[in-house]
Amino acid sequence: MRRAALALLGLLGIAAAAAPAAAQRPALSDSLVVDSRALGEARRLNVHLPDGYAAAGAARYPLLVMPDGGMDEDFPHVVATVDSLVALGRMRPVVVVGIPNTQRRRDLTGPTRVKEDSAIAPRVGGSAAFRAFVRDELLPAVSARWRVTDERGIIGESLAGLFVVETFLLEPTLFRHAIALDPSLWWDRRSLVDSAAVAARVRAAGAAPRTLTLASSGTREIAEPTARLAALLRGAPGLSATYEARPDLTHATIFRAVKPAALVRAFR
Repeated sequence: MRRAALALLGLLGIAAAAAPAAAQRPALSDSLVVDSRALGEARRLNVHLPDGYAAAGAARYPLLVMPDGGMDEDFPHVVATVDSLVALGRMRPVVVVGIPNTQRRRDLTGPTRVKEDSAIAPRVGGSAAFRAFVRDELLPAVSARWRVTDERGIIGESLAGLFVVETFLLEPTLFRHAIALDPSLWWDRRSLVDSAAVAARVRAAGAAPRTLTLASSGTREIAEPTARLAALLRGAPGLSATYEARPDLTHATIFRAVKPAALVRAFR
């Protein structure tokens, strides 16, 4: 089981590398380099602005943040889906900010006590620093440069989904909408899910309206803890949580299949 779970980490890399054809690749609206103290490195942000942004005067838009946000990662297909859904009137226009990876397995994983987990990269367990970058550096920089509201969402799959779930549990008011697709919740022997404090953390955040969208493929190492997390969060005040089990999908196919409905749910 452990080997199978670790093998999943390679699948997202394969999917992300399969970038859309040039005709489908959206043009960048803008970009920004943030010199991050939290990470000790400069980080580029890819930005996609809604159609009509320049002519919209003082209009402000919700913000969607995405790890795995490089042009050779998930940014192009997420932006294409957002634009299509907005054009169809199924979701509101949003500003999309993608964070390209530098050391993906360092940034998107929390601490682990498992030797096999630590062996996947030279450095793991850096999610706290990455979250500090997002919270203290990325969000203020984006708010200062583009017209965004305080309604924020975050979307991710696999290890990025793990980061989304961890952020939702540890800082449940940082993002109003959290979308975690096939999150790698097997990490550190499922500590995020098996902790008795999971539900208490979310309930302690108060009753401010929030949405959490969870989905899992037929991969048992992911489906089981994701279903458990959904059950633990049921009834939390202010939280509208949904969980979709998709055993017909694989770890490599679930993101593209499930993200349209997830985005509509968050930003309808």
